[in-house]
Amino acid sequence: MSNLQTLVFYATPEHDCSYLPGQKATTMFVDPKARLGTHTYSQLSQLGFRRSGNHYYRPHCNDCQACIPIRIPVNQFQPNRSQRKVRNKNSDVQVRIMQPDFHEDHYQLYEKYINRRHADGDMYPASRDQYRSFLVESHNSTRFLEFSVHEHVLAIAVMDDLEDGYSAIYTFFDPDETARSPGTLAVLWQIEEARRAGKDYVYLGYFIRACQKMSYKTRFRPFEARINDFWMSEQTLESILEQL
Repeated sequence: MSNLQTLVFYATPEHDCSYLPGQKATTMFVDPKARLGTHTYSQLSQLGFRRSGNHYYRPHCNDCQACIPIRIPVNQFQPNRSQRKVRNKNSDVQVRIMQPDFHEDHYQLYEKYINRRHADGDMYPASRDQYRSFLVESHNSTRFLEFSVHEHVLAIAVMDDLEDGYSAIYTFFDPDETARSPGTLAVLWQIEEARRAGKDYVYLGYFIRACQKMSYKTRFRPFEARINDFWMSEQTLESILEQL
């Protein structure tokens, strides 16, 4: 297994940013040949890295710092009124923890979600090969969370179990069930499960202020953001903004 000191990193050439129109982006990747144990993967998450399939990456743009890693300190989290309503509305939902294997019904749900919700994104159109490489090919700590109601699969959340918390990799859900707010439900479940397991954080990936699809991440409060290589509490960020 590789450790943080022996890892080799690569930077991509500039490419079109997936989130901000007109912007160029550069991404730093861990050598895809490296074998990462949970300890090294946990360290990378603390440094702001994310996982997609077998790739571990973080933004490495010269002139832009719009992508801000966000995590929720689970022992401080307090659901707001809207989140409590979501939790109560879904009291009939069952959650099953599964290994990251390919299931045709999961893929059909994923395809429906991408085609209906992200037809303007770089994951459209969905395909089985893309689904496998993105979600099924994973780390040995990965689990699929199947949310269902009366045997109807409502949502699938993909989660990695790290040393200090859970990393929320991706969630897809039935677009016909948006009234249940399944995306919010999946994050709330991971926060509560992390607390029960004695974990400290749920890592939510990158927040981009100018990207509306990312706005949900700062609704889970309090949160911490990694800026200039330091994790800062929401209160510290507010204090800095006031000084500026």
